[in-house]
Amino acid sequence: MNMSERLYRTRKIKNMIAMTLSSVAAIIGLGWLVWILATTLIKGGSALSLTLFTEMTPPPGADGGLANALFGSVLISLLALAIGAPIGILAGLWLAEFARTSRLGTVIRFVNDILLSAPSIVIGLFVYTAVVIPMNQFTNGSISFSGFAGGLALAMLVIPVVTRTTDEMLQLQPASLREAALALGIPHWKVTLQILLRAAKAGVVTGVLLSMARITGETAPLLFTAFGNQFWNADLFKPMASVPVTIFQFAMSPFETWQALAWAGALLLTIFVLLLSLLSRFVFSRKRGAQ
Repeated sequence: MNMSERLYRTRKIKNMIAMTLSSVAAIIGLGWLVWILATTLIKGGSALSLTLFTEMTPPPGADGGLANALFGSVLISLLALAIGAPIGILAGLWLAEFARTSRLGTVIRFVNDILLSAPSIVIGLFVYTAVVIPMNQFTNGSISFSGFAGGLALAMLVIPVVTRTTDEMLQLQPASLREAALALGIPHWKVTLQILLRAAKAGVVTGVLLSMARITGETAPLLFTAFGNQFWNADLFKPMASVPVTIFQFAMSPFETWQALAWAGALLLTIFVLLLSLLSRFVFSRKRGAQ
């Protein structure tokens, strides 16, 4: 056996070992995922009913639903998007078009990446310290948990996701598009807003949808900010119920009715995040297909 045949056989053996280990790791990972999804589907599906969407969270041992928690989650999430998405898009525009190679832009991208991976509980503690506690002076010394504080905490999770996505999508646009528009005498800001942003619209929308999926199941920031509410509340400046916090509270309770509601809420969140992920893929793939 010559040297080339020996080298080929060695590489083939190494490739087989690597493929085997990779396949085993993939099977183990998919096995855990299937187990989690199957458990959520079985236990949550058995608790799904119309009352889940029409009745409020019940007292201990009683039957009820998640109407107030669902409403609170939708309201807080929309508030977070209303605050975080415009800031993230504008920050991404500035980084991609006006600070592409500057040192300040590099520093901001580095800080944004840190925020992108920051634990959500740290964000919750920050908003609790910076917003919730200072608001005590307006509430006679009582801790002023509120839906607004919860939305603000979730907005701080939305901003880095949207900023990073907008920055990358704009940088992917061809330089000829900028050069052609600038050669026609169009101001840089108008080129950015009316041409480049429109061309990168699918990627930006995908980033917003992904940020929505990110904040949907966040519990820790809401524990320190919105806190929770057993009753229906549409006032953003009072404690507000949310599905993740309700799941956290009900899952640890000894009452079977509460545990069933927790599984139903977990299933609803899983379905919602799955739909958002599919929608974001559809929007992005449709844009790529059109190109």
